[in-house]
Amino acid sequence: MASRSTAPEKRPGFFSQIRSLYTFTRSEFRWLPWALIGALLLGVALGVGLGFLVPPVEIWSVILWGVSGLLMGFLFAMILLTRLSTRVMYKKLDGMPGATGHILSTGLGRSWVTSDMPVGVNPRTQDAVYRAVGRGGVVIIGEGARGRLTRLVNDERKKVARVASGINIEVLYVGEGEGDVHISKLAKTIKALPKTVDRATLAAVVKRIDSVSQSVTSLPIPKGIDPTRARAPRPR
Repeated sequence: MASRSTAPEKRPGFFSQIRSLYTFTRSEFRWLPWALIGALLLGVALGVGLGFLVPPVEIWSVILWGVSGLLMGFLFAMILLTRLSTRVMYKKLDGMPGATGHILSTGLGRSWVTSDMPVGVNPRTQDAVYRAVGRGGVVIIGEGARGRLTRLVNDERKKVARVASGINIEVLYVGEGEGDVHISKLAKTIKALPKTVDRATLAAVVKRIDSVSQSVTSLPIPKGIDPTRARAPRPR
């Protein structure tokens, strides 16, 4: 009888993650290799230029500055790669059911309490409502056709208002119509809300909302997105 392995799953190495990130981004931007090479050369040029400007102007000094420039160029390339991969991620997520939950669970950080699962969903149309609770209050986010979301949004607003009296409740709709928030700006929009709730009150509000929240885990999850595959791989 073969023994079952108890060794922990090996996580991808740094260079493996870089390669995955590069492949993911190059699928959309074919000119990516030239942009990365340009970023490296720019860093080297800046380093060598400083080597000739900062005394003492010696060969060893220019070489050291060139090496520093190479590291700086690598940093430029990584920043460029990360930003472009983020653009690709948002483009792939745009319009996909469940994209809002993915952004909320990965883009708001620890200062907001949220989940990639909706708090309300219409199984027939896949319209869904999500909720985020933080120092900026309670944010209810609708994903789908605004007209069909009215009942779901109002039900969630009333439920929150019953247990979070005096707390600011903000309603956002994800989309491209007038007054909607594009998926790429959702996390930024929520983070920009003024902080009107202190930490002690926030903890109490989260508990009260959780206590009255109706579980939707038994309802069908919106199809069309696998968060583990839609997210751009990032180097650690």
